[in-house]
Amino acid sequence: MTDTASATGAPPDDSGKRPFATIGLIGRLGSDKVVDSLKRLIRYLTERDYHVVIEDRTATVVTDHGLPETSRRALGELCDLVIVVGGDGSLLGAARTLCETGTLILGVNRGRLGFLTDISPDELEARVGEVLAGHFEREERFLLDAELYRNGVAVGHGEALNEVVVHSGKAVRMIEFELFVDGQFVYSQRSDGLIVATPTGSTAYALSGGGPIMHPKLDVVTLVPMFPHTLSSRPVVLDAASEIRIHIGETNLTYPHISCDGQTRAVAKPDDVLVVKRKPERVQLVHPLGHNFYEVLRSKLGWSHRLGD
Repeated sequence: MTDTASATGAPPDDSGKRPFATIGLIGRLGSDKVVDSLKRLIRYLTERDYHVVIEDRTATVVTDHGLPETSRRALGELCDLVIVVGGDGSLLGAARTLCETGTLILGVNRGRLGFLTDISPDELEARVGEVLAGHFEREERFLLDAELYRNGVAVGHGEALNEVVVHSGKAVRMIEFELFVDGQFVYSQRSDGLIVATPTGSTAYALSGGGPIMHPKLDVVTLVPMFPHTLSSRPVVLDAASEIRIHIGETNLTYPHISCDGQTRAVAKPDDVLVVKRKPERVQLVHPLGHNFYEVLRSKLGWSHRLGD
């Protein structure tokens, strides 16, 4: 879903009412460049009399900020807009928390690729100013819920905006599992693992595994085998409403890891079952006007431009 601010109930600047009253700030830790952008944002926002709240962990690297501090979860309850400064990983972490409250999220890119954090540092004030004036596009992205069961009891949980991955962990060894979709048996497989990716994650780990690029408006997930033993194994695209069950083989000699957006959430044992479903809540992203998915792909993936350009 993509629409302009006026279509989502946020009035433009000439209405006399600001679209956002309270703005939250989250930044990636361990980067001087992120700190520089955060300080610029704080100065820009406070000079315009916005009420600004900074995440408590982010506040540890921004000295003398003079702002109220709170937890990431509380930011979602207090703020109309949260600006995340960092790479896509920073935005992924914020999204997993802020989706619960439906808080709008705007990304400033201080990472490498920046598929999600689409404001560059050299246009920080100008582009943020456009958004604050009500000139923005709003986009919804869905997440995945992953639940690991052992003897019918839930023993691990995670959620992901990009992907859920079953992999062999530190051991260089294939794992065996059975795949079921909506209760129907799909296949048994021996491989290094399986990637369950959203359209958002189709340009991340799944892309490296040979998966397709999916437009973010699609309501689908893709299953991408990781180095399967059978060469006929190929990515499969499913309805996002599907229930995906991965039954870990009883004869595995290694304990597969379950990762969500690159972070290990559980370690499976033989005969465990991983269930992956679409999460009911959705992430609410904000882009400056003119955001173009295909232009992002050309820029980030080095695709050629039109002939003659």
